[in-house]
Amino acid sequence: MIHLTETKAAVMTGAALIGGTIGQVFGGMDAALITLLLFMAIDYVSGLIVAGVFQASDKSASGSLSSVACWQGLLKKGMTLVIVLVASRLDIVLGTAFVRDAVVIAYIVNETISIIENAGLMGLPVPDVIMQAIEQLQGKNEQK
Repeated sequence: MIHLTETKAAVMTGAALIGGTIGQVFGGMDAALITLLLFMAIDYVSGLIVAGVFQASDKSASGSLSSVACWQGLLKKGMTLVIVLVASRLDIVLGTAFVRDAVVIAYIVNETISIIENAGLMGLPVPDVIMQAIEQLQGKNEQK
């Protein structure tokens, strides 16, 4: 039992170190970054559902799952995080606090739109309040 407790503590410590380091590199683990990461995951999974279950994807000729499209999607998500990292570092160099936030908000809007598109491909109606929130986010990003 002691071994299990020590293993759990080591895993939790490792996860905290990795999470803290990643959060620091990306300018902090704030609500905006957590929202972006969550929306990126939802978008990716909903895209897999659109292709795998509904076979309605516009990423392949047949509308079904494509390993190339899946790989490209992951690479795009990775590059999004690289751009957030670059924006965070630019904020540090420039002594500002808005470049990263503007980039993160822009990507949140993109991910939200993609999630809404996936919902539409599944045949789900999109509530007006979601569309209004997207417009509000776009306006907030333009102000920055």
